Amino acid sequence: MGLQACLLGLFALILSGKCSYSPEPDQRRTLPPGWVSLGRADPEEELSLTFALRQQNLERLSELVQAVSDPNSPQYGKYLTLENVADLVRPSPLTLHTVQKWLLAAGAQKCHSVITQDFLTCWLSIRQAELLLPGAEFHHYVGGPTETHVVRSPRPYQLPQALAPHVDFVGGLHRFPPTSSLRQRPEPQVTGTVGLHLGVTPSVIRKRYNLTSQDVGSGTSNNSQACAQFLEQYFHDSDLAQFMRLFGGNFAHQASVTRVVGQQGRGRAGIEASLDVQYLMSAGANISTWVYSSPGRHEGQEPFLQWLMLLSNESALPHVHTVSYGDEEDSLSSAYIQRVNTELMKAAARGLTLLFASGDSGAGCWSVSGRHQFRPTFPASSPYVTTVGGTSFQEPFLITNEIVDYISGGGFSNVFPRPSYQEEAVAKFLSSSPHLPPSSYFNASGRAYPDVAALSDGYWVVSNRVPIPWVSGTSASTPVFGGLLSLINEHRILSGRPPLGFLNPRLYQQHGAGLFDVTHGCHASCLDEEVEGQGFCSGPGWDPVTGWGTPNFPALLKTLLNP
Repeated sequence: MGLQACLLGLFALILSGKCSYSPEPDQRRTLPPGWVSLGRADPEEELSLTFALRQQNLERLSELVQAVSDPNSPQYGKYLTLENVADLVRPSPLTLHTVQKWLLAAGAQKCHSVITQDFLTCWLSIRQAELLLPGAEFHHYVGGPTETHVVRSPRPYQLPQALAPHVDFVGGLHRFPPTSSLRQRPEPQVTGTVGLHLGVTPSVIRKRYNLTSQDVGSGTSNNSQACAQFLEQYFHDSDLAQFMRLFGGNFAHQASVTRVVGQQGRGRAGIEASLDVQYLMSAGANISTWVYSSPGRHEGQEPFLQWLMLLSNESALPHVHTVSYGDEEDSLSSAYIQRVNTELMKAAARGLTLLFASGDSGAGCWSVSGRHQFRPTFPASSPYVTTVGGTSFQEPFLITNEIVDYISGGGFSNVFPRPSYQEEAVAKFLSSSPHLPPSSYFNASGRAYPDVAALSDGYWVVSNRVPIPWVSGTSASTPVFGGLLSLINEHRILSGRPPLGFLNPRLYQQHGAGLFDVTHGCHASCLDEEVEGQGFCSGPGWDPVTGWGTPNFPALLKTLLNP
């Protein structure tokens, strides 16, 4: 009876709005550029909301990630299964019971959980959702390059105070789908064409990074890789086939995706989706490839959150995942950013290699209390992912040394402290860089990124059967680096070793062995009198523009093959 009375009290709290709290008071709710409101949603319309339930044993999870990812640890490579992770982080019985009863009392239907039981996605009418979450007021919005429709609340929501120990946040209220920063740059001007390349293609990448025609997947191991897209963009099989006909003639490759997770739209192909698939499958040639295609298509869902839930609901996953999604740290609530970081930690514990693009805004810039500061992005700033920056050829039409691509995202997190694995490298950079911006522009004690880099400038992509030149962004460098790590995993798996898993502890211990150090160039930042548009500059060793550098495949394979 005591529990029933408690639950009746919870429902009374919903209706009265008293004794409530805001889980995400710091979540930005301003409308992103290019989005417009279409007015209030119909009260009888249905939407889905995702409830992130409070997890357990997160300190222990962090310790296990360190143990399985550190080559000096006896636990190195002994990754957890999804079931092991579930046993560790599963919410307490009290949390599960309290939240389920609260939702049931509010009329939530068709609630679905995941194997780890730390997310619940439920369908409710708008009327029920606004009763359940006092303060929320749902509107229809349309925006983005593909005229995407979403349902969101411009007002903050409240939860009963009694749920504070049990719910981290509710997804599907505030955050809008991201937009691509990929761009097509003007063609560089050049005179004479002897010995020149006319843009980055798989053969240019393979030549620059020293891959031979033999450096492809065997087609016999259980190795696989994946890219994830959240932009309401789709790739077309016909584009991939044409791309491989045009550019894949000198190496063994697969001309079709093994598995699509999510719905593939019937509309026009998107350049970013096409780029991801084409360069992951040409760098990681002849390796089975999955595509996560805009999971979370319903108007109320957050695609990135849906992808994280998919990872928590499938025991057998590709070993390498490349993702080109990012948001400014300051646009996200503390509850959301910390919980997403935990989801990335869960993936690391399972031995998944997650590569995220560092972004295309250099150091970024925003104004805080009238003063400019650099603007880090997330998940690039998560300590549990490997972040990939961007480079250009020193001579645009020659396969030469690489320099900084000025758009390459990088900097220091304002949320996450510097992890121990990068302490030495970052301290060395801060003490030795001759071009350090003023200290008021960045948080020198934060997680520093990127970790590595690859070419991000001047790619050829086939989209809607048309070859498109000069496509640029770290959305290009990320799948290239991911594909090369998949080739290294192939060697490790065939020789009886575990896949690479979370790479950063090993990467920093080995001081960038197997990578070309990029030592020239600076990325963009605030256009003001103090820094004059210049952020950080690259130099010898690690730097927050290109990380440890770009891949020299034979040397990187040798470095990462054992143990």
